Amino acid sequence: MGMEHEDARKLSPAAQHERRRQVVRAFKRGRNRSQIAEEVGLSYTAVSNTLKRYAEAGMQGLASGKRGRPVFFGRSLTIEQEGHVQRLIQEKRPEQLKMDFALWTRAVVMLLIERECGVKMGVRSVGKYLKRSGFTPQKPIRRAYEQNPVAIQTWLNETYPAIAERAKDEGAEIHWGDETALVNTDARGRGFAPKGQTPIARVVGGTRQKLSMISTVTNQGKTCWEIIDGNFNHQRLIEFLKALIKQAGRKVFLVLDNPGVHHCKPVKLWVAEHGNQIAVFYLPSYAPELNPDERLNASLKHEIATKVPMRTKTKLQSAATVHMDEVTAAPERVKAFFRDPRVAYAA
Repeated sequence: MGMEHEDARKLSPAAQHERRRQVVRAFKRGRNRSQIAEEVGLSYTAVSNTLKRYAEAGMQGLASGKRGRPVFFGRSLTIEQEGHVQRLIQEKRPEQLKMDFALWTRAVVMLLIERECGVKMGVRSVGKYLKRSGFTPQKPIRRAYEQNPVAIQTWLNETYPAIAERAKDEGAEIHWGDETALVNTDARGRGFAPKGQTPIARVVGGTRQKLSMISTVTNQGKTCWEIIDGNFNHQRLIEFLKALIKQAGRKVFLVLDNPGVHHCKPVKLWVAEHGNQIAVFYLPSYAPELNPDERLNASLKHEIATKVPMRTKTKLQSAATVHMDEVTAAPERVKAFFRDPRVAYAA
């Protein structure tokens, strides 16, 4: 009784290749196609196809090719058109292309494809194109128009490295500080961008304070924080600085951004009087994304948004305290903030 025939299409590429080699070896021994089919366990058609490939390309012709549909099967755009659209999304914002939108969403990309390539596509098809091209929907960075790129490069290349070197010489611990308001969270949309490259939305605005939190983080995973009932002012800042120095147990180099309360005369006077315990440095204006403590604020805002739907003051304070206690007890979570590419320079 002969061997039962197998469907060669269901075999792995390696198994297919070995069966084809067996076919050729049997053919060289003088077996005919029917005999080979019985010996190897393939259909007569599979044996014939294998011998045809061998006759055309020798043993190299037996290797398995890539399975499935061709890469561009069923696509509406050519390779060149895809590349053109990808470059536009990656290098430009919609407003720069005279489109009245802030971010690259599927619907906006759909309009772009129609305008640039003359091809009409559905929103879902556009989403598939974006996914295949490595674009993911991401929350945008809010970046002010007033931001000074030269000042930022100076900070990254010269100012901060000098601060880090001085901290090392003086045995100081670098803390990154910020304060945030705990009120109604804003629902931010998402826009498509290449994976790992967060999109930017240019916005202006602020929030009314109910509860406030001031905090600092270090690249060693330490955090110091205080939740304040009411608005944040210079008296609150000075009290926090006293607590920060006490908790650190060594000299503190504190990096802050530029709200007026950080620069006011009472704060500057107090810092000058305690120069042996603390030194304060300021980030470039309108560049909050350079501050690792912004990531701590973002994690708190996310927690409040998901766990405090009513957002009364009592619930806000309770949820914020629980979250911050958890973060304080988990230094690795704080260290992870410094893995954000925008603040990796401070890691």
